[in-house]
Amino acid sequence: MKNRILALAAFCAFIAVTTGALGAHALKDHLSSESLKSFETASRYLMYHALYLLFLSVMLNDVNRKKIKKLLYLTGIGIVLFSGSIFLLSTINITKMEVFKVLGPITPLGGVLLIANWGLLFYYALRLKMFKE
Repeated sequence: MKNRILALAAFCAFIAVTTGALGAHALKDHLSSESLKSFETASRYLMYHALYLLFLSVMLNDVNRKKIKKLLYLTGIGIVLFSGSIFLLSTINITKMEVFKVLGPITPLGGVLLIANWGLLFYYALRLKMFKE
């Protein structure tokens, strides 16, 4: 499990750095300032959560695995819905894929899952025995 979490963290960081470079160089002349700002936000939040996944992989030996799995699901699904939908929505003018507009309501759902993840981690840290004794 630890290797899979580490691989997911590395993949997310890879995508975050790649999309960050893409936004800073290749897309800056092709997106509106609002779309570019959204694209950069998606990339930044993806990196934040890649680092968080890295943290979870390091903590795996000391933490209850069931609790880690809940955090992983919330994070993974949240990343895809939040950052993924923003990447697609902000590039509609380039891709001409108007069908991506249906993803608009999905972005806040991804954000809620990411917030729930952090809230659950906070709850685990304060109320439950998260660490193995």
